[in-house]
Amino acid sequence: MNSESTVSRSIGLMLLSVLLFAVNVLAIRALSLAVPAADGWMASLFRGAVGLVVVAVFFGRRGLELGHLVTRPLVLVRGVVGGLGILALYLTVVELGAARAVIINLSYPMFASLFAVWWMRETLTPRAWLWMGVGFAGLVLFLAPDAGGGIGLWDGVALAGAVAAGAVVALIRLLRHSEHTSTIYAAQCGYSVLFALVPGSAAMGQVGAGALVALAVAAAVVAVAQLAMTHAYRELTVAQGSSIQMLLPLVTAAGGWAFFGERFSPVELAGAAVTLVATWQVVVAPRPSTVLPRKALGT
Repeated sequence: MNSESTVSRSIGLMLLSVLLFAVNVLAIRALSLAVPAADGWMASLFRGAVGLVVVAVFFGRRGLELGHLVTRPLVLVRGVVGGLGILALYLTVVELGAARAVIINLSYPMFASLFAVWWMRETLTPRAWLWMGVGFAGLVLFLAPDAGGGIGLWDGVALAGAVAAGAVVALIRLLRHSEHTSTIYAAQCGYSVLFALVPGSAAMGQVGAGALVALAVAAAVVAVAQLAMTHAYRELTVAQGSSIQMLLPLVTAAGGWAFFGERFSPVELAGAAVTLVATWQVVVAPRPSTVLPRKALGT
């Protein structure tokens, strides 16, 4: 297989992951409207549980180290922050709607850039700093109308989830030299289950078998999306892959508009557009290579 066809296949896998991520979010939104008890807690619980099954089946004998979830500090932090970020995403999908929650969440590359500067001493070009400022201004513009001039509670939760997602990206970059991919992903899944276990399982008696099956299928869909994205990154750069992932809020917004009647004011649309364009510019901006100190890698 030549390089061009391999890259084309990776682009196809990345586009598939975008579609599947959107399907997952829209399915959770639809399910929560039809069965209110099937909320973000339950969605997070199922995503974590199914994810653990997937990594155990595919990587149980090829790199997965579940013990590292509690014995390696950076893996533990990655799991805790990632688990809270996933919970924030699903709770806000239910409370804010699929499109709004995903648009806020997809601002995470800007936060990831800031964490990279802080933790790994990466440097950003003046252009990247400028676009980050523009992106944050757009985010404020997007958030303000819904809260009458301020950020509402669930907007704040969604924003915290975006910050958590940005931190996770930086943590994964720190861990990729010392931990297997399956262990890094299992950390998120394991702590998602831990955080959502009590509230998520408490309402299962109020949810029919059909809804539980739907939750499991939605979790399997997002697991396939995660695997497709991970495989695509073998041939695509972070900038290329992240640029394609920026299609996710557009696909989700189209689904929210078509299926759930989700609408935005002209000011919100302008703010969202500014944030997404600015985030894309930050993602594709050239960056100098950074050599991480061995201590930072936990070695």
